[in-house]
Amino acid sequence: MDLKKRIRIGDLLIENKVISETQLTTALAEQKKTRRKLGKTLIDLAYIQESQLLTLLSQQLKIPYLELQHYPIDHEVLKQLPEILARRFRAIALKEDNGKILVGMTDPTDIYAYDEISKVLKRSIDLAAISEADLLHQLETGYRKTDEIDSLAEVLDVQLSEHDFDLSAITESTSTADAPVVRLLQAILEDAVGMKASDIHIEPDSNVLRIRQRVDGLLQEQIVDETRIATALTSRLKLMAGLNISERRLPQDGRFNIKVKNKNIDVRLSTMPMVHGESVVMRLLDHSQGLLNFTKLGIPSSILQPLQSIINKPHGLVLVTGPTGSGKTTTLYAALNEINSPSSKIITAEDPVEYQLPRINQVQIHEKIGLSFPTVLRTALRQDPDVILIGEMRDQETVEIGLRAAMTGHLVFSTLHTNDAVSTVSRLLDMGAEGFLVASSLQAVLAQRLIRRLCADCKTLKTLEPQEKLLLEQVVGPQASWPDFYEHKGCNKCHNTGYHGRIGVYELLVMTAELSASLHKDDNASFIELAKQQAGFISLTENAIELAKQGVTTLEEVLRIAGDIDISHEQTVLPASSLAAEV
Repeated sequence: MDLKKRIRIGDLLIENKVISETQLTTALAEQKKTRRKLGKTLIDLAYIQESQLLTLLSQQLKIPYLELQHYPIDHEVLKQLPEILARRFRAIALKEDNGKILVGMTDPTDIYAYDEISKVLKRSIDLAAISEADLLHQLETGYRKTDEIDSLAEVLDVQLSEHDFDLSAITESTSTADAPVVRLLQAILEDAVGMKASDIHIEPDSNVLRIRQRVDGLLQEQIVDETRIATALTSRLKLMAGLNISERRLPQDGRFNIKVKNKNIDVRLSTMPMVHGESVVMRLLDHSQGLLNFTKLGIPSSILQPLQSIINKPHGLVLVTGPTGSGKTTTLYAALNEINSPSSKIITAEDPVEYQLPRINQVQIHEKIGLSFPTVLRTALRQDPDVILIGEMRDQETVEIGLRAAMTGHLVFSTLHTNDAVSTVSRLLDMGAEGFLVASSLQAVLAQRLIRRLCADCKTLKTLEPQEKLLLEQVVGPQASWPDFYEHKGCNKCHNTGYHGRIGVYELLVMTAELSASLHKDDNASFIELAKQQAGFISLTENAIELAKQGVTTLEEVLRIAGDIDISHEQTVLPASSLAAEV
């Protein structure tokens, strides 16, 4: 490969009849304005696809054109090229072979970048052409902060050993932005945001400190040997959240905002005293993504259409149910976002307030000063609301106020912890609600779970296991043959997990005259039987199976969903055609 003779991209493209002379002239004029590279300009003007350009360059330079999501990157080699240079030169070190390092570049004709990278690596390099999208993804995931976290933890531990009696000087100083504890927290938060983690757990143990991130619902762990730094980290976080740093015997809750990687992150902080110190959990809420709507949530149209009709009614109670972390609050916010208008007054009572919404009156519950759900709800009803959101129905008093508000002309949204939609009414009755109140007020129950999405770049076909066939037959009945299902494999794009992101699984129970009549008679058994047989009702497990049939998720995830639902409560065996819900 000879880079000494500079390749003129414009001439190369015209020679191969990829672009015209007119297009090249236009691109050169645009390039003078933007000062971007010609190749990037041609791509932005849609005169050429990036893959076309890279394929042509790889042929001309006799170098490979690589798709990085399936390429086995050596992360030890990757770190030999500093991240700042990798971003500047749009390059990534991939692997070392026979004393040479293979480097992927988005512009393999950049001679200056080639020379600078060679100097830094102090090795001969071979080039490969890579797409910018592949590169940016690998830069986010490849340059994780785990090594930096370990290094900063060691520095902080040394500093603490030198200031054993002056912890406050280390944790409270706001003028030393480069102090080890500040830099360590910044590295922890940057790593979590880069991995799209929803939570960070800092857990002191007897001999180690565990830093764990929840990614796509599962925890990933990093172990730090320096246990004494836990107190410094906790104290600094408490200061950021405005909490009492001297109180270590009682739990505390707070929140703060921070900018990480150009994203505004709202951090909800919870501390709890443990045997070996204080456990800290941070919930990360990314406000830069904006509010989700129903379409982005992935609610199937068979559920979305009746749900939208119900939330636009002038009164009634709509419940969203599921375990902690199943996305109930996100669904309720999407519902409020859909009906939020200048003509409606919306009041919420939440604990905590996760997102601040325009034009909506949000109240933070504070039990210690007497600002409880019932107190807020009684006052809210005197504020002339059209819509009320109750963060959670925790007790009989809250349930009764919510039901009566729904019966007296208000649209009420709330959440409840039940396994499925059908059992929600039984839960309300167990909490002391009167059957006639539930029958008169309840409009619908939406039950939901979150399951992991298969990585589209590495999923593979699989053979059904006997226990998987048994589950499928329990839900949809025996089949002569089953469609193709997929399993996770793992690639660079999904951090070798086989999954990338999550999607909701839903079931919707809509109240009908028959269901209301059975509640008026206090006939709970009849209600459950009628609910299961309701036309159009598709259970959580059935909807999860449909997603697996479409290759969106795995049967392993379906089994996980079915594990916390009593299969015997599922719908009576239906023909396979009944699973044709759009997702």
